[in-house]
Amino acid sequence: MNALEQLNEEIVQCRACPRLVRYREKIAREKRFAFREWEYWGKPVPGFGDPRAKLLILGLAPAAHGANRTGRMFTGDRSGDFLYEALHRAGFANQPRSAHRDDGLALRNAYMAATLRCAPPANKPLPSELANCRPYFERELEILRPRAILALGGIAMRAYLGLLKSRGEIQSAAAFPFGHGVNYALAGDLPRLFVSYHPSQQNTFTGKLTQAMLSRVLRDIRRFLERDSST
Repeated sequence: MNALEQLNEEIVQCRACPRLVRYREKIAREKRFAFREWEYWGKPVPGFGDPRAKLLILGLAPAAHGANRTGRMFTGDRSGDFLYEALHRAGFANQPRSAHRDDGLALRNAYMAATLRCAPPANKPLPSELANCRPYFERELEILRPRAILALGGIAMRAYLGLLKSRGEIQSAAAFPFGHGVNYALAGDLPRLFVSYHPSQQNTFTGKLTQAMLSRVLRDIRRFLERDSST
């Protein structure tokens, strides 16, 4: 078993946050009517992707009837449909759809992580819950050593910058304001940070985030990784 597989086994077994355990298991029992035939995952959702990835994609948390149902990040909901279509177009995924864990989807040079591994009530994690999950993300960073981070949304970006500040690798998160399409070269040998609006239905249905907008960010990432690998 490699280091990522071992870490993911630990993630799936985690019961550190009682509120999240109750919620994820309640949703898995009650289900949504449209998915009444499904056996919900109902556990923390592990990372997913290429173990040699140079791009680490950081989302917020599993959706109650998405990844909490399917057991794979951004799988089984509209946000995932939107994201994987863009990843496929940019060459980071072998197919544009992600329906369940055995659908043949594979990521190429990309790995999917989240600031929180369990679906939170009302999509609002508590600070203590984010703190409990942070060591999992830290270990993913240590194992993968990515060259680029794509933060999907302000919470993911602040979580990553907060981690860097706590380790003394940046002085202030305020020096890096959130904005779709921005990217930051951080100190030393830290990965370059790329930022996008989160592909939530609220953003994609209103046109705040379009496929063209996300594709531009992914093209910027691909160009950066190609330059980085040649130096």
